[in-house]
Amino acid sequence: MASSEGFLTEEQREMFKLATQNAEILSSSPKSPSSLLSDHPLKVPASGKAPNTGIAVRHVRRTHSGKLGRAKKDGAGGKGTWGKLLDTDGDSHIDRNDPNYDSGEEPYQLVGATISDPLDDYKKAVASIIEEYFSTGDVDVAASDLRELGSSEYHPYFIKRLVSMAMDRHDKEKEMASVLLSALYADVISPAQIRDGFVILLESADDLAVDILDAVDILALFLARAVVDDILPPAFLTRAEKTLPKSSNGFQVIQTAEKSYLSAPHHAELVERRWGGSTHITVEEVKKKITDLLREYVESGDTFEACRCIRQLGVTFFHHEVVKRALVLAMEIRTAEPLILKLLKEAAEEGLISSSQMIKGFSRLEESLNDLALDIPSAKALFQSLVPIAISEGWLDASFVKSTGDNGEVPKEDVKIRRYKEEVVTIIHEYFLSDDIPELIRSLEDLGAPEFNPIFMKKLITLAMDRKNREKEMASVLLSALHIEIFSTEDIVNGFVLLLESAEDTALDILDASNELALFLARAVIDDVLAPLNLEEIGSKLAPNCSGSETVRMARSLIAARHAGERLLRCWGGGTGWAVEDAKDKIMKLLEEYESGGVVGEACQCIRDLGMPFFNHEVVKKALVMAMEKKNDRMLDLLQECFNEGLITTNQMTKGFSRIKEGLDDLALDIPNAKEKFSFYLEHAQNKGWLLPVFGDGPIPAAAN
Repeated sequence: MASSEGFLTEEQREMFKLATQNAEILSSSPKSPSSLLSDHPLKVPASGKAPNTGIAVRHVRRTHSGKLGRAKKDGAGGKGTWGKLLDTDGDSHIDRNDPNYDSGEEPYQLVGATISDPLDDYKKAVASIIEEYFSTGDVDVAASDLRELGSSEYHPYFIKRLVSMAMDRHDKEKEMASVLLSALYADVISPAQIRDGFVILLESADDLAVDILDAVDILALFLARAVVDDILPPAFLTRAEKTLPKSSNGFQVIQTAEKSYLSAPHHAELVERRWGGSTHITVEEVKKKITDLLREYVESGDTFEACRCIRQLGVTFFHHEVVKRALVLAMEIRTAEPLILKLLKEAAEEGLISSSQMIKGFSRLEESLNDLALDIPSAKALFQSLVPIAISEGWLDASFVKSTGDNGEVPKEDVKIRRYKEEVVTIIHEYFLSDDIPELIRSLEDLGAPEFNPIFMKKLITLAMDRKNREKEMASVLLSALHIEIFSTEDIVNGFVLLLESAEDTALDILDASNELALFLARAVIDDVLAPLNLEEIGSKLAPNCSGSETVRMARSLIAARHAGERLLRCWGGGTGWAVEDAKDKIMKLLEEYESGGVVGEACQCIRDLGMPFFNHEVVKKALVMAMEKKNDRMLDLLQECFNEGLITTNQMTKGFSRIKEGLDDLALDIPNAKEKFSFYLEHAQNKGWLLPVFGDGPIPAAAN
């Protein structure tokens, strides 16, 4: 059939079919054109000639140069190719004004960022706080900044940074660093964090020594200062020493602190003054400055300047003294009362004087009203008029009136205790002047209030702590004498409990109160007034984390130290506190001299010269032992004379005989007839009235056959 227009011939139909199949092969395969041609050869008509017309030839891509144009990777166009899928000519451009604009199509770039370390950030922040503190010296601002910084778990690193920065500076900055640590202690930084901070410092002592030549000595002084300032317990040194290698600088730091600073006489004062101590002044100096600034204020009336002077003192813990002296001044100078009340109100509103310090100031003035009334007869009435004004104006907490009656008077049940306190204060003052222990004991017996013995003991030690070492030594000696004569061990224990319960209040008046109390407590153990187990009893009666408990731990550390007995007997600088062994040697020598033909009067004078009436039971014990050994009853004549003169009291006699009785079994090993001789001496003593009646209650061990 002939071909007509509008219809395909059979040959054309076949060519169209082949072209369609070849197009499917090329479009469906991911391979390059060359591989397509090799793997899937194009089909040609049966004649064997490739068609040169028709649609199929368009799928064979060839360059004008006759070379095969290979496509780039991912199907992108090479030279003479079409480019990859969806490629467009020219650079693409995003039009933000296009209604179809999508911000997600904007090109972006990944930027690398370092991960922030919280500890590094903390260290940088505290370095800035420390630098500012060294510039301004403002403790309150530094404490506030550290509190606002947060991250309290990193506070040990603040201590390391503060001390290490100060170590490389002048003495002024070292002193400032110690003062700041004391101010932050317990208020901003906990005691445990203080200890951890110093542990970190000791562990890094080797690194510090590389940059600071005398790092060991400086760090030892910081450590000693922390102990003196009561922000580290002495026991810390022992515990830390065990964790450090002996070859390390940290170990050397502890050794230097103990031997060069903390074991020296009057070490507290020496350590505090080592860096100039410009911020550490005595209590008397502070009181004088307070009096001066208050009198200047009354003359000038400049409240702002007065507040600035109070702040400049830098003794926030002692502001109760400002309150007390201000109120006394208002009573002395009646025209000054409005100014004084204005100053106290302003100081309270600014937060310069805290509520607790304000209450403490009023309380201390209330306690001294009887003495004050001797100089200002209307003191009590004036005080009762000031309290309502202070409460109504909001600068004295209303809780203050709970400790007084409705009319401001002391409740009747406290009158007896207050009167007792007034009388024993007079007795103690007389003792400090006369050093007459028998007279003091007679005065206490005349009071007839043995139930208040713990109160007397608290008053004795509190008054001694605010005086010189002479009075402290006299208080310890008196305590030993009282324990033998009229005080029971329970009285002593309860007295120390009262002292330690009020340790924080005592520290407001006596800056080194914690250390002083620890020495009194340790000295009582060395003097046999307390047994070591009594420390456990005292500690059990105190709150676990109070300053009193820390003082008990400090006393244990002092007792556990090497040569503790001799050190503690001389802790107040000597006086009558010589070593027990020295006292025993002197007693033995005077008894030997008497036994070899000495005069009774001379022997009594030697015993008197010892100046240790609380230790006369040792005279009794050694005299009886010597009488047994020498088989010479002449010693009984000496004891009789001592008893007649009142040189050896009944209590001391009883204690001496008791000590012999307790050691009879051991004594019988050297003196076979010791028990028989003791029975004879005991009967003689009872006939002469040397012993207390209660002594005969216990059985005497049977004599050996």
